[in-house]
Amino acid sequence: MTEQNKHLIRITNRISIHENLLEESFIRSSGPGGQNVNKVSTAVQLRFAASQADLPEDVYARLMSLAGQRANKDGEILIEASRFRSQEKNREDARNRMIALIVEAAKPPPPPRRKTKPTKGSVERRLKAKSGRSDVKKMRQRIKSD
Repeated sequence: MTEQNKHLIRITNRISIHENLLEESFIRSSGPGGQNVNKVSTAVQLRFAASQADLPEDVYARLMSLAGQRANKDGEILIEASRFRSQEKNREDARNRMIALIVEAAKPPPPPRRKTKPTKGSVERRLKAKSGRSDVKKMRQRIKSD
């Protein structure tokens, strides 16, 4: 394994990102946990500089739309992980969520929907059901005397 490949994170066969594009910072986690929460910074904020990664244009566009509010206009994606009580597990969780997001963006978009006409039978059934409902509602009305 070459020195450069040691710092690459493999996403798919054609996509890999360099570890230098990931920046981790540790913050105090919220929620239950007793004194551990107040003392230890176990939550992880993972920043991924997607704009600097050599991702294909279509993958980058899908990634930014999938990231939603986690992405900023500079092309960075921020993922916070505080699910676990240990720093190492949260770090691993944040990386796995980032990789899953990129894998989802790398999938090709679904083919466009082809418009189809309803079958003749389904149109007839729908119209028959409508007239049936109409008849039921007519029967509920008061009888008008002339």
